[in-house]
Amino acid sequence: MYRKCPKCGFERAANDASDPGVCPACGLVFAKWVGHTLGTDRSERAESDDETREPGRLAVLAARLTFVDAHTDPAAFWGRVAFFVVLVAWGGYFILLNYRSNEIMNSFMHRIDLVFHEAGHVAFMPFGRFIGILGGTLGQLIMPIVVMVALIVTANDNFGGSVGLWWLGQSLMDCAPYIADARALKLQLVGGGSGRDRPGFHDWENILLDLNLIDHDLQIGAMAHVLGAVVMLVAFVWGGYILLQQYRNIGHD
Repeated sequence: MYRKCPKCGFERAANDASDPGVCPACGLVFAKWVGHTLGTDRSERAESDDETREPGRLAVLAARLTFVDAHTDPAAFWGRVAFFVVLVAWGGYFILLNYRSNEIMNSFMHRIDLVFHEAGHVAFMPFGRFIGILGGTLGQLIMPIVVMVALIVTANDNFGGSVGLWWLGQSLMDCAPYIADARALKLQLVGGGSGRDRPGFHDWENILLDLNLIDHDLQIGAMAHVLGAVVMLVAFVWGGYILLQQYRNIGHD
């Protein structure tokens, strides 16, 4: 029972025997007023909000990273498929390598990573001793990110972006043996000799000593290996999805 009318403000007496659903002063039907106020108006506002609401950032990013051109060149597509099969096959083999052995460091990709590792030392040297030492690892991780972003943004090539992400995962895994060797100091360094032979030249011995984490070198190395493997697997899923979308476009050309 409504004691006070929301339209005219009339207050009915406690012993008022008139219809409780209608205001005796102005004739307002309370049920219709409620339906109009809480039903129709709210529905119309919701529809208006849906029309004007912009997509969220995650939705925009997902759309950007899954975009493919409406036209797919068959020859280029099958070339990408062949390249993708090689990446998956070699990447699967690489993931299964023992990061605590020297197997990863003997891969052909290690030689590519090493170029950017050494360049990273030079690039980050002006930022102080610690960053200069860490710069080697930063250099070999930043370069795949640069490649990935460049291919996505400038070339609109999401498949190429997935290859850049694959390289990032591989480079992370390439760091794992070096990190795990921070106490053992058995790996051969650039220029010859091991960390034992050349005190103070092992990057990750210096880094973990400065961070007071030297006793956790094996765990940190394992984390780098696992994270790299996960990134590589995500790259496979991303690249495979892009290829699937491009394959569907071939039939519509």
